[in-house]
Amino acid sequence: MRLALFTLESLANATAVRRFVASHGHDLVLVGLSDPFRQSMGGSLGQTWRHLKRSGPRFLPYLAANFSLPRLRGALPARRANRDAEDQPLRDLCAALDIPAIVVSDVNDTDIRDRLRSLDVDLLISFHFDQIFDAQTLGIARLGGVNVHPSLLPQHRGPVPTLHALLEHPPRFGVTVHRLVPQIDAGPILAQAPVTLPERTTALRAASLLHERGGELLDAVLPAIASGTAHESHAATLPYCPFPTRSQLRDVSKRGLSAADWADICAALKLSIR
Repeated sequence: MRLALFTLESLANATAVRRFVASHGHDLVLVGLSDPFRQSMGGSLGQTWRHLKRSGPRFLPYLAANFSLPRLRGALPARRANRDAEDQPLRDLCAALDIPAIVVSDVNDTDIRDRLRSLDVDLLISFHFDQIFDAQTLGIARLGGVNVHPSLLPQHRGPVPTLHALLEHPPRFGVTVHRLVPQIDAGPILAQAPVTLPERTTALRAASLLHERGGELLDAVLPAIASGTAHESHAATLPYCPFPTRSQLRDVSKRGLSAADWADICAALKLSIR
């Protein structure tokens, strides 16, 4: 299959996405990297202010470790040659594998659609991507599109499902591979697995571990998609779970849990995103 991968580089998905690119380099014809600070979303300052208003300062360590610190690290000169795929910035890995990598501000833009058509893409893959494909864009790929989502859908649709999992008593984690549809995280389920995580796992660390398991599920389901034998199950769509409120983060903190901690910060400082 000719695959087009769309992702948003972050700590949460770095290992999983880089492993996927390294193992499927022969099938990938395009990697689209979402611009997290695109002007249509208010830019970096606008988004930070919006998160502060809704979630308060408790959410800042999550945002810093997941997005900001790896980008600051990527702006510094490399201290050594990166050898392992998961240690390389994604753009560098794509360059080494001769895979075109482009920044995507609007996945439904005419230029993106034209490029997908010219590449004769069979399948679109969304792997921690923060933009919604419309029906016209999904229709370009012969086999449609799939998404990796770190929750047991239909529960916890939205951008930070592991944080909402922490609000449960006890937390219940899992990962789902599902069909892409224009509605957020609402397509038919192709594969799903519950995942047991260590106690007091942060929301950010949980997202990283679940994306790694999701990469394994994706690898398993791709041959069935290619052969037309993939089984799809439909579930009622549950309410969307947006970014957390201040009260939700307080509830998580009262139970000795967190969105991100110092271990996540340290991991972010070692990760390079360019």
